[in-house]
Amino acid sequence: MSDAAVGFAPVADAAARVLILGTLPGRVSLARREYYAQHRNAFWPIMGVLYGAGPEIPYPQRLQRLCAARVALWDVCAAATRPGSLDSAIDPRSVVPNDFSAFFDAHPRIAILCFNGAAAESMFRRLVSPTLGAAPSRFELRRLPSTSAANASLCHERKLAAWTVGLQWGRPP
Repeated sequence: MSDAAVGFAPVADAAARVLILGTLPGRVSLARREYYAQHRNAFWPIMGVLYGAGPEIPYPQRLQRLCAARVALWDVCAAATRPGSLDSAIDPRSVVPNDFSAFFDAHPRIAILCFNGAAAESMFRRLVSPTLGAAPSRFELRRLPSTSAANASLCHERKLAAWTVGLQWGRPP
């Protein structure tokens, strides 16, 4: 597989209140055309506990359950060059960010941006925030621990606890 990666369309409906942002799909996700398809990634098991959108149900139903919970899913990068699947391997000069201005115009109820790890937050702040003018101040920005298996510093239970608090609406955790 080439090192060039092109991301996916957002998963969102007009009622979305929370947007979960990753960096860019990894190789397994790209091959399967599914967000967080790597079976060792904790994302879908966590979504299973929180929204009934676990890996035991078909992917389209998982996406429907997230939308029903008013949770949207996307990545910061529309495209980038990355050998392998690690965020640290993304060539920063190659990153093409997604069109967040258009996305936020189409989804005006989004109030909370949750970053799936530090790399997603850093890329968003560096590449996207400056293009949005005053718009970022309308959002609560929350960095959550990466659900990637590469983030072995936290066990599944600690990731789940952080995501449970991080995805609560209202005041920032």
